[in-house]
Order: sequence, then structure tokens, then C-alpha cells
Amino acid sequence: MDRLKVTIGNLELKNPVTTASGTFGYGREYADFMDLDRLGGIFVKGTTLEPREGNDYPRMAETASGMLNAVGLQNKGVDYFVTHIYPEIKHYDTAIIVNVSGSTIEDYAACAEKLIDLEKIPAIELNISCPNVKEGGMAFGTSAASAARVTQAVRKVYPKTLIVKLSPNVTDITEIARAAEAEGADAVSLVNTFLGMAIDAESRKPLLSTVTGGLSGPCIKPIALRMVWQVYHAVNIPVIGMGGISNWKDAVEFMLAGATAVQIGTYNFIDPTVSIQVIEGIKNYLNRHNLHTVSELIGKLEI
Repeated sequence: MDRLKVTIGNLELKNPVTTASGTFGYGREYADFMDLDRLGGIFVKGTTLEPREGNDYPRMAETASGMLNAVGLQNKGVDYFVTHIYPEIKHYDTAIIVNVSGSTIEDYAACAEKLIDLEKIPAIELNISCPNVKEGGMAFGTSAASAARVTQAVRKVYPKTLIVKLSPNVTDITEIARAAEAEGADAVSLVNTFLGMAIDAESRKPLLSTVTGGLSGPCIKPIALRMVWQVYHAVNIPVIGMGGISNWKDAVEFMLAGATAVQIGTYNFIDPTVSIQVIEGIKNYLNRHNLHTVSELIGKLEI
């Protein structure tokens, strides 16, 4: 019996520990530090229909117990991914999931379509924290109606497992999760980064070229944990939890709150082997608590 196996839609993961988009490149960058085949999955960096240069520098800043980033989805576009990157990573024995981003609904759908025929890409993750240029720059994920429209459009053209990544910069994240579920999402992943900023007191200038950026790291964990717990009780599809996970205990807490799987992000920059340590830590936890499978943890918070 494979004690660590979990299922997300039609996607079977060998264990619940995956790496978060934007923090792990395409996986190959970490191959010297670990056996990538041991991971439950790799969520590769954000991919868009057309190439994007990203934002001006500086676009990263360290904060107390976390970091801000405003990279701006820098990537060479989906066609480059299909032609040049996919052939280099398709041999890894783990689930490779592409994070799909866009500025219009049409962009999302077109990008997703180009990934359908890639045999070793069993799922995509829709990043609905992107600004919708047709609606004045408001992020798709900040209104249930907008989240529903983009999910519906991609669901129509993409037959494989569809995961929708939720923005935490909303009043009620359960409303957004339910909207994604209603339009065919197989799972939701949360949370994406929180909007924040940092200032240099001496120069009296912002530390990021964009003034504001996405806050991640251990500082957001309590809020992310709360949102995962809320969404788990609001939807009937699997939840993938993330936000400040830096060790096995954090991962177990997210699973107790309702996560079927977890993503490790910012801590990859501190310790590239953290994901392997988390997998081992979960195994030890199951042994100590006489649990047969990791699924016995999901949503088992006792209140």
C-alpha cells in the first residue's frame, strides 16, 4: 500500500508534497540538490500566451519572516515552453503542472489549449490573480463573476485536471472558490501572495519598482491556514494548501485544516531540499500516530 498517495481530480500524486509556481523554476534548476522524482509534483513557473519581460528591477525585497516579489510573470511564452523546456523536463517521474496566466480570458484559454497534447503535463493551474486588462486591471480572482468566467472558458477547451489558484486579496475567499467549483474546476489551490509593500526610510522610496508586490513566507501562514480551512468547508473539490510552509509540521497543519496536498514556495530559496525533508517528516508523523495513509489527515482538525 502506498501510504502517501493522494488524488486531485484525475491526477494521482505519489505524495502530497509539491513545489509552488514561481519558486522552483521548471524543476531542473533544483536537480543538483535533490531527486526530483521523489516529489509529489512540480508546479512550474507562470506561463503566458506571449513572452513577457516582467517588471523593472528591483522586484524582490526581503521582509520580516517573508519576502515581497514583483517579478511580473517573466517567461518566454507557452510556445517556447512546449518546444524547448518541455522536452528537458518530461522525463521526470513526478506530476508536472503548468501555471497558466493571462491578461484576458482569451489568453488563458489559448495558452491552456497549447498544453493539452503534452502527455507528461496532466494538469494546469490557473493563476487568477492576474490583472484583467479588459476590466480596468482588476484581478480575475477578486470577484466571483470574473473568476467564474475565466474558469468556464478554460474548462470548455481543457479536458485534463484543472486547478484554480485563488487570490487571498478578497473579502470572502469561499465565494471565489465556490464560483470556480461551479464552473468545473477539479481543485483549488490557495493562497497566492498577499498584496504588500516595503519602504526604504533613508531614501524615502519604495523597495520595489512597482511600489507594491506579493508577500509570501512564514509571515502569511496563519492567514493562509485559516483560508484553507474555510474553503475546505465550502467546496466539495480538493484543496491544495500553501502559504509559509517551511517544515513537515506546517504541511501537516495544512492537511488537518483540509488540504489534500501542499505546495512549498518561499522556503525553497532558503533550503532547496526542504520538500524532501517534509516528505520524510510526514512519513514519521504517520508512524508516530499509527495512521495507515496520509489521507487520514485531511480535514481532521478537532474542534
